Amino acid sequence: MATDTLKSTPGAGGATSGLRRLLLDNGALTALIVLVVALSALSGDFLTTDNLLNVGVQAAVTAVLAFGVTFVIVSAGIDLSVGSVAALSAIVLAWSATSHGVPVVLAVVLSVATGIVAGLVNGFLIAYGKLPPFIATLAMLSVARGLSLVISGGSPIPFPDSVSHLGDTLGGWLPVPVLVMVVMGLAAAVVLGRTYIGRSMYAIGGNEEAARLSGLRVKKQKLAIYALSGLFAAVAGIVLASRLSSAQPQAADGYELDAIAAVVIGGASLAGGTGKASGTLIGALILAVLRNGLNLLNVSAFWQQVVIGVVIALAVLLDTVRRKAGATPVAAGTGGGKGKQAGTYALAAVVTVAVVGATSLLHGGSAASTAPRMGLSLSTLNNPFFVQIRAGAQAEAKKLGVDLTVTDAQNDASQQANQLQNFTSSGLGAIIVNPVDSDAASNSVKAADKAKIPVIAVDRGVNKATVNALVASDNVAGGELAAKTVAEKLGGSGKIVILQGQVGTSAARERAEGFAKGLKAYPGIQVLAQQPADFDRTKGLDVMSNLLQAHPDVQGVIAANDEMALGAIKALGSKAGRSVQVVGFDGTPDGLTAVKGGTLYASVAQQPSQLGRIAVDNALRAVRGKKVEPTVKVPVKVVTKDNVAGFSG
Repeated sequence: MATDTLKSTPGAGGATSGLRRLLLDNGALTALIVLVVALSALSGDFLTTDNLLNVGVQAAVTAVLAFGVTFVIVSAGIDLSVGSVAALSAIVLAWSATSHGVPVVLAVVLSVATGIVAGLVNGFLIAYGKLPPFIATLAMLSVARGLSLVISGGSPIPFPDSVSHLGDTLGGWLPVPVLVMVVMGLAAAVVLGRTYIGRSMYAIGGNEEAARLSGLRVKKQKLAIYALSGLFAAVAGIVLASRLSSAQPQAADGYELDAIAAVVIGGASLAGGTGKASGTLIGALILAVLRNGLNLLNVSAFWQQVVIGVVIALAVLLDTVRRKAGATPVAAGTGGGKGKQAGTYALAAVVTVAVVGATSLLHGGSAASTAPRMGLSLSTLNNPFFVQIRAGAQAEAKKLGVDLTVTDAQNDASQQANQLQNFTSSGLGAIIVNPVDSDAASNSVKAADKAKIPVIAVDRGVNKATVNALVASDNVAGGELAAKTVAEKLGGSGKIVILQGQVGTSAARERAEGFAKGLKAYPGIQVLAQQPADFDRTKGLDVMSNLLQAHPDVQGVIAANDEMALGAIKALGSKAGRSVQVVGFDGTPDGLTAVKGGTLYASVAQQPSQLGRIAVDNALRAVRGKKVEPTVKVPVKVVTKDNVAGFSG
């Protein structure tokens, strides 16, 4: 079964003992049923056809990655590189097909080959180089991610239309990613249960030395195992990019942890020797159902991480309990438990349908809320600027009597696509989106448009899709102002460095474009270096410290946000505000405090709380059928020590 069908030990008689054994032997499936029933009772939006299909789509990429990781974990290995390999494979496909005119079929072959080669390199380093799997695949994680950034230049690449259909639906309702997930799951089940390489995985995971002494060519088998993991990662990358209509160099960042979690929740042991494709699928569905349900219940994204961590820990504890209870796994490839397994699945389906049908009555007679319901998907809440957007939006929603649900995409375009799908299937009155990437949000916005749900974009626009309004400051114009401010402070000549934002994000590209435009008017300004610090204060400190070693004579710093500027100030120490002038971006509370203190010369303030307030106001106007301006510009303002006292973001 999902957690390796187990044979009960003798002596466990009685119906109660049998039920206890059934639950222990099928822990992951039991957990999935409990989750579905609980969420059906807590949210009337969960048990709808559209939302259940959303859950399948949202599980697809993680599941396909996890099927590949299952091969590795069964053989007592680990693969931390699958997320990066998925991104690299998608970038290779888009780059070769769109930038170099390679036929799409050949581009797909190159993409899959890229995944296989990455897996073979992992396998070679582990089998022949004697590197621990953790170290070898960690190195590949960095190499593959770096190559995806190098090939793409840090920017998303449009995906070929013929391949993007993998992110569409068949017959207008059946999502293609779900079909791909099912096909890859069946392939993984066949490999594990019906092939020589599958039996080899279990043998190596059970006892590698015994497998070697029995004549198994362990090194060659490891090459094949990691190559399979790379192949599945490539397929997952193609499906993910198809959903987003673009290959993102930062796509699938951190997905390797979700994949490993799905395998472990599904009953596989990190010690090797156990694990099944069916269990992995159930593990991926549990993660997807959790995220979907917690989104619908408006649970904070930060608490979502806590909940998922607890679920993983409980899954491992359940595995420990059932082993201590005396259950023993059925040998891989045997057919003894298959009839019982099928019966268990059938019983689970009947119980789930019955209980869910009963809980659905809880929502049948409930009175509908009269308050307009809206969803706000922010690119991240790990940045004070976006926290202020949320604060402004929530304050305006409270004032207008709007029920506002806020989600955090954590700078993951795929996660944001999931959140927007959840908003759409929940039938919200309006959706406000601050895109992680302007291209990647297009398909989700089109789906909302099709459902006749007004969409308001805030801070960043959405490409190739229609929004009712864009509420934003002009990042390019703001970048030009930042360049002009530092240049004039230096008297039109001097040496500066630029701290760029997170590679691949539209805000980083637009602000960098503005810096370049603004500096053209000041030929006396020499740019000594430009380095990304990912909009992060700690990275701003580290990058600036490194740049000071190479350029101790720097006179000015332009940072693409206040967080990086504050990190640079820390690195500069007593030089900040004296011999080195620093200009930030966003006008965050900490940034304005530094402006008052004189260490930060200026911040190009976008008034983020105003962005949030105006976005909610325009969304409500759209819901009520009132006219909304297609573009609402919130002016940027250079805040220095002279005017900071009168500025309120």
